Amino acid sequence: MSNFEVSVQALNDLLSNEAGVYFLPSEHFNEVFPRIYVGNAHIAQNTTRLQRARITHVLNAAEGKSFMHVNTNAAFYDGTGIAYLGLKANDTEHFNLSMYFEKASDFIHQAVTQNGGRVLVHCREGYSRSPTLVIAYLMMYHGMDVKTALSTVRQKREIGPNDGFLKQLCQLNEKLVKDGKIKCLDNTAMCP
Repeated sequence: MSNFEVSVQALNDLLSNEAGVYFLPSEHFNEVFPRIYVGNAHIAQNTTRLQRARITHVLNAAEGKSFMHVNTNAAFYDGTGIAYLGLKANDTEHFNLSMYFEKASDFIHQAVTQNGGRVLVHCREGYSRSPTLVIAYLMMYHGMDVKTALSTVRQKREIGPNDGFLKQLCQLNEKLVKDGKIKCLDNTAMCP
């Protein structure tokens, strides 16, 4: 392992407590970074509450009709003034969520750079798919390494991306370091 590679185990250690226990989200949604919220399907389907929270954009990381997906789409938000992006993603270790990192990050960035824009990134539980996309955004647009980005989100919401998604975030970290978009300094908390 080179000095800028991060292991899935190192990320799992950041997600669990000292006893290795993970916690499920205690709220329907949480602001995890200024004007960026991670939440579940319940809040995504409550347009009145979204409007009260001044949400201007919704990114659904679980679009579809199966029990693993959330049945909202662009038409669901017609007339609300909420911009929508839906991604069909499965919460399995073998699903390539990284194919959506750039598209999702661009959508989040567009939302928060608009005057007063606020974005809800959600999936069924707001636990695996949606926080993974927000972590990728923080890495791509804010130059955070994977540990810092994951910790930033975890401080505000209980999350638990599956090991496949964590591996994809580690690969993104490696690529961004190689491309000079994030820095990894020896002997810091950013490097293993």
